[in-house]
Amino acid sequence: MTEQLECLEIETGANPQSSVIWLHGLGADGNDFAPIVPELDLDGCGSVRFVFPHAPRIPITVNGGYVMRAWYDILGIDLARREDEGGLRASLKQVDAVIEREKQRGVPARRIVLAGFSQGCAMTLLTGLRHVERLGGLIGLSGYLPLSGTTKEERHQANHDVPVFLAHGTTDPVVPLARALEARDVLNQLGYSVEWHTYAMPHSVCAEEVMDISKFLRSVLA
Repeated sequence: MTEQLECLEIETGANPQSSVIWLHGLGADGNDFAPIVPELDLDGCGSVRFVFPHAPRIPITVNGGYVMRAWYDILGIDLARREDEGGLRASLKQVDAVIEREKQRGVPARRIVLAGFSQGCAMTLLTGLRHVERLGGLIGLSGYLPLSGTTKEERHQANHDVPVFLAHGTTDPVVPLARALEARDVLNQLGYSVEWHTYAMPHSVCAEEVMDISKFLRSVLA
């Protein structure tokens, strides 16, 4: 049985009929994106439960083994050539368990959106494309597509048409823009509908991006 992750939760009203599961980046925790909730314009979406899981604490190789919250280890600067496949797949199961818990609480899969920043973006794409039921949408911010070579074989047909929002900063020094462009291109080649945005910012989030995320959420949850 997969261990359930600890989560911070914010509900925008009583009896939520939709859920947004938001995955943080390396070294952060579920509190990192909680402040974004009041900034989102969710007019027409009804009550929404935002779920912010805390990743496990693990040693990070590229940081000299320092222990921090992370969805998987970073083995080197080249994110594509040296991937922590075991860690990625272990976290996939944990994120899947959070999705399943929302279903058990009465939220249909099609009203569950998976979102994430940086490592959280990687986990959003890894998990969402493989999920066995059609989700409401995927939001990937300042990240990339992990285990890219296995996506075609492992993706689930249920999510072949899931809406995907991808956004990235043009001056990101942590995850190069090229990695996000690769993710976009791979998903387009596989037939996914990708809404692509770039912003003049580093490895962060900006006000214009929040407005675009609001619009996307309204389109898939309203």
